[in-house]
Amino acid sequence: MSTQMQESDDRWIFRGTNRRKGRHVAITPQNSQMKHLVYGRIILDAGEPRAAFSTGELETGLICLSGECTIKAAGETHRIGRYDSIYIPRATDVEVTTERAVDLVECSAEVDGKYPLQVVRYADVEGDGSLKFRTGGASNSRTVNITLGKNVQAGRILAGFTTSEPGHWTSWPPHEHASILEELYVYYDMPPPAFGVQFVYTNPEEPEFVGVVRDGDAVIMPRGFHPNVSVPGHTISFVWMMAAHREVEDRQFGVVTVQPGFDAGGSGLEASRK
Repeated sequence: MSTQMQESDDRWIFRGTNRRKGRHVAITPQNSQMKHLVYGRIILDAGEPRAAFSTGELETGLICLSGECTIKAAGETHRIGRYDSIYIPRATDVEVTTERAVDLVECSAEVDGKYPLQVVRYADVEGDGSLKFRTGGASNSRTVNITLGKNVQAGRILAGFTTSEPGHWTSWPPHEHASILEELYVYYDMPPPAFGVQFVYTNPEEPEFVGVVRDGDAVIMPRGFHPNVSVPGHTISFVWMMAAHREVEDRQFGVVTVQPGFDAGGSGLEASRK
């Protein structure tokens, strides 16, 4: 395992987090403004078919972006494929193996409680209108998938993925939830020349971050409104992951404050509360 660790700084974007094989932890509270959230990537193929680690004090969710793998954890063995997810409790040894190739996003946060291992099949997410839904309008249409949400017993983490229509905005209207949740986005399935623009701001007149985002980039959102937009002719796709500040109590998806002036039509996340 290779792990990027450095002194805490004020970076908002971590570039190319999908460039290395094996297991690579890219963002932690030690090298970012995150208080709880940890993001890693597990990319395996025939040349490097195995990764093993312990969750330690972290609860961990894995989302399969492509390929297939076998995961052994907590005395159980599970086979997962594209868009399937698995929740793994703290203090658990984990082994991931693949026969061909797999790309997993790893979402973690420290917890006091130990919650059960749970497998989420994407077919079950697709069949639940509060976990997969289309939202937005003429210029901000997107599909939201909640894979580790109210369907999973956990302490802090929430995760899923969103895909826009070509050239559309997402996370629109702009919203924030910094009082209960911190968040980060990881961009995927955006081959060149596709790119988007991400905003993060508490004051729209003086944004903390505005930048171009491409496949494999990750942007942290410890606070602030965080809309983004894709270039015409291309979608913007990202895994979003959040960590609750108060374990269990703050673990709530869709509880947001919409930026004043854009709040007339709701948040666009109402379906998730059903």
